Amino acid sequence: MRDPRRGFERLVLLVATALLATLALAAASAHAVIVQVGKSTLSYLPARGGSVHGNSPKGSPLEYHGGPIMHSNTNYTLYWDPSGGSAYPAGYQAGLNKYFEDVAHDSGGLLNIDSVLAQYGDGGGEFAVYNSHFGGALSDTNAYPANGCSEAAICLTDEQLRAEVKSYVEAHALPADLQHAYYVLTPPGVESCLEALGRNCSAGTKHVKYCAYHGAIALAKGVIVYANDPYVNGLNCDTGEEHPNNNAFDATIGGGLAHEHSEAITDPQLNAWYDAKHEEVADKCRTLKVSSEFGEPLGKAPDGANYNQVINADLYWYQQVWSNSAGACEQRAAARPAVTKIAPKSGHARGGTPVTIFGANFTAPATVAFGANAASGVTVNSSGSISAVSPPGSIGTVQVTVTTSAGTSAITKKDRFKYKR
Repeated sequence: MRDPRRGFERLVLLVATALLATLALAAASAHAVIVQVGKSTLSYLPARGGSVHGNSPKGSPLEYHGGPIMHSNTNYTLYWDPSGGSAYPAGYQAGLNKYFEDVAHDSGGLLNIDSVLAQYGDGGGEFAVYNSHFGGALSDTNAYPANGCSEAAICLTDEQLRAEVKSYVEAHALPADLQHAYYVLTPPGVESCLEALGRNCSAGTKHVKYCAYHGAIALAKGVIVYANDPYVNGLNCDTGEEHPNNNAFDATIGGGLAHEHSEAITDPQLNAWYDAKHEEVADKCRTLKVSSEFGEPLGKAPDGANYNQVINADLYWYQQVWSNSAGACEQRAAARPAVTKIAPKSGHARGGTPVTIFGANFTAPATVAFGANAASGVTVNSSGSISAVSPPGSIGTVQVTVTTSAGTSAITKKDRFKYKR
């Protein structure tokens, strides 16, 4: 006869184990964004309603802890979309695929966040050079398992997500190494929690903790680098303001995908680059302050939204990453333009004065502004000279600024232009 005490002891053990896992997660998340969930180590992007640790972009630099980085990165979008399930919005998948295609197209350049990541290396002297590729869109039509958590009609735990990613990669003989990454993208209504108790979950649940996260799955031969990017449009992981493509995929990119992409490259197994608070390259810039988290907008998209990234001529808005070399959060490795001299220094208030702006880091295309007004006839003569025609303005002194894909020149005493009668 079965001893009932054994069943009771097993139940107590399971409850205690679950409780300890939750306590470990809570304790870790009080001081870090890298957390231990059962046997898994994960790094999550805190939701806007949750705790955020990088409240200031200032602080200690990232430190190297001996683990590997991704010397190159081939990225796959993995849409887990069973037949009869919730549908992705129109243009959603195409937009996310285009993002990775654009990042790949501009590989080796200096004009987006991936270029900032190239400064981080490993113990073997190799660096995370900007060498990106799009492996393609993958469609997983397997049915969702029975709910592992109870925070939504469809609620998946990280353990279930890991099992599915592993099964899919192995069944399709896909690469499992530190040069390939898989981004799991679920449709609206499909939520996830780090653990079965449902205390740390995605944006569409009652216990919102994260917007997205990344981790690694160890195999007998190789490793699967993956990220979980649940649908976040209109939820508290979405700024609700900047959708330069006027599509729900803007929220996914800005609300987690770009963040996890940066951290997967520089810390794929959660043992490479992070600071004393266990914050990774993107965590340090998760400040919830537009000026430090996103930096200066580069301009307005056709729909009126701000954008701060131009990648393969497409417009995006997502957070900056930490640069050890700059000691600050940056949008790109390229230096911002700088204005050192204006000639002539004055002109008529009706505009029309030919002006030469001298400085550094001027690249085409560029725009020139006299105060809030855009100049006409802008020509980039060289990296140190731009010609422009002053617009009409009010009598008085204005600052002349130059904007390129690397940003807008800082205000100085050397960039003043005086409007006269």
